[in-house]
Amino acid sequence: MSVICEEWKVSIRRACGALEFDRSTFHYQSRKRDQAGIEARIKAICETRVRYGYRRVHVMLQREGWDINVKRTHRIYNELGLQLRNKTPKRRVKVKLRDDRMPATRPNDVWAMDFVHDQLAAGKKIRVLTVVDTFSRFSPVIDPRFSYRAEDVVATLERICAKVGYPRTIRVDQGSEFVSRDLDLWAYVKGVTLDFSRPGKPTDNAFIEAFNGRFRSECLNTHWFLTLADAREKMEDWLRYYNEDRPHGAIGHKPPITLQNPGGAASPPP
Repeated sequence: MSVICEEWKVSIRRACGALEFDRSTFHYQSRKRDQAGIEARIKAICETRVRYGYRRVHVMLQREGWDINVKRTHRIYNELGLQLRNKTPKRRVKVKLRDDRMPATRPNDVWAMDFVHDQLAAGKKIRVLTVVDTFSRFSPVIDPRFSYRAEDVVATLERICAKVGYPRTIRVDQGSEFVSRDLDLWAYVKGVTLDFSRPGKPTDNAFIEAFNGRFRSECLNTHWFLTLADAREKMEDWLRYYNEDRPHGAIGHKPPITLQNPGGAASPPP
């Protein structure tokens, strides 16, 4: 329209009248907000929490103080092509690790958590929750049960955090117990960040994989467990040895307790 006004040497009013073009449309200024920042944040959330739909993404945005309604979150989520695909083969799932993932610099900075499966002598299966501090290699708990639900994970974490303190971050995989609302709510209330691994990428949580390998070769493969109580007793004995006596090559062949507790005080006898 401006070009026409210049070429014809007429006003905007006459040009709009000649072309039957509404002047309000010509003078309209778009009020659309810049959404580059919110798009980048939604992408970052979905890169680390690959099983989150737009509703959970919206909850995370609200927690962080973003002024956005759920309809806009849904629209941007769809425009970015982030819709969940329930039956996508693992080989086609791609997600980047967070760029700000840094190594731990002190105890309780980063924990790693996972499950190990085994069975009693009679054949009944058990699940063992394992946790390790990635800085000191100290393990605050090994907890065997016949079954584990999300609320059981929260109860175990609350019990051990009362003794050793709360971590800043916990690295976990995409297991149903770890992506649950119960654990997410607990982490939010306690100020703990859940750092999820990529599906099919155990190396994203290498510290707990290495710990579980030692636990299996040195404890699970060397004992018969008659009952759950017997399994718990033997596992606690091994855990005490691992934390307080066993030399760890990654920390200068020292026992983990020397980094977790600079005084190196051993736990009281059972």
